[in-house]
Amino acid sequence: MFCDRCGLPAAEGAHAECAAARELEPPRYCPDCRRRMKVQVVPTGWTASCVEHGTRKG
Repeated sequence: MFCDRCGLPAAEGAHAECAAARELEPPRYCPDCRRRMKVQVVPTGWTASCVEHGTRKG
């Protein structure tokens, strides 16, 4: 598993800064495969799409 903000392995290092930032912004990396996701932000939320694992909404 990978951090969905910085793309580094979730088990390595502290990701407290990433968790704090994720409260205000959408994910940038797929947590399953580490690919950069296509992100669209709209006034009502966001949509992030991974080519391999599909779409996540928030």
